[in-house]
Amino acid sequence: MASSTDLSRIKESSDTGKQQNRVVTEEEWLQKWEANNIGFHNEQGHPLLKKHLDLLLNGRSGLRIFFPLCGKAVEMKWLADMGHSVIGVEFSEQALKDFFVEQNLSYSEGSIPEISKAKVFKSTSGNISLYCCSIYDLSSKIAGKFDGIWDRGALVAINPCDRERYANLMLSLMDKNCSYLLATVSYDPNKYKGPPFYVPEHEIESLFGKFCEIKCLQMQDVFSERQKVWGLDYFLEVLYLLKIFPG
Repeated sequence: MASSTDLSRIKESSDTGKQQNRVVTEEEWLQKWEANNIGFHNEQGHPLLKKHLDLLLNGRSGLRIFFPLCGKAVEMKWLADMGHSVIGVEFSEQALKDFFVEQNLSYSEGSIPEISKAKVFKSTSGNISLYCCSIYDLSSKIAGKFDGIWDRGALVAINPCDRERYANLMLSLMDKNCSYLLATVSYDPNKYKGPPFYVPEHEIESLFGKFCEIKCLQMQDVFSERQKVWGLDYFLEVLYLLKIFPG
């Protein structure tokens, strides 16, 4: 395991290795859900969101909060219970249905006229709406703009070749006062093909720096047996706060 004194040096010294051309298909993601191969799911909720929740909310109530590639994240119910409106998007219908069942929430299912074959699942309470479609089919015309975004497992899951497209979509969904919490991972990409994919800090700057103030909030060593099996010798989680420049 990397010592804390080595974390910054390791993160800055690595490049994207052979991952730049790596492509994971939508079918592969569906197979992960079907096989319950979802080690990325955190049943207890993510500690970094709990720790930095105040920065996401920024003293505001009744926010519209977006979960890209939401899976069945338990934090969606948590934030909805606090009085916020939660909107998520996920390609796996099974993941979304599992969310409502596991959280003991009744829901309705409807179509999305603007997106062929897509569905939207809404909690009976009305404050959770989860879109089942490709994230790239979503737009502010369909989902509106957001006061907050919790991106844990989304940017690191999309194919590296799609990052600019993804970043442009996120920017288009951000309201002017949006707080965007972005969690990435850092490791030696020459030792593991991903996903999750390694996203270096300079790429965050390249994708969002023209439009957003970017602050690195925390970097922590979360290396475990799971990453050891992948052939890695260190694994870091990095959390950023992005806010659109005023004016």
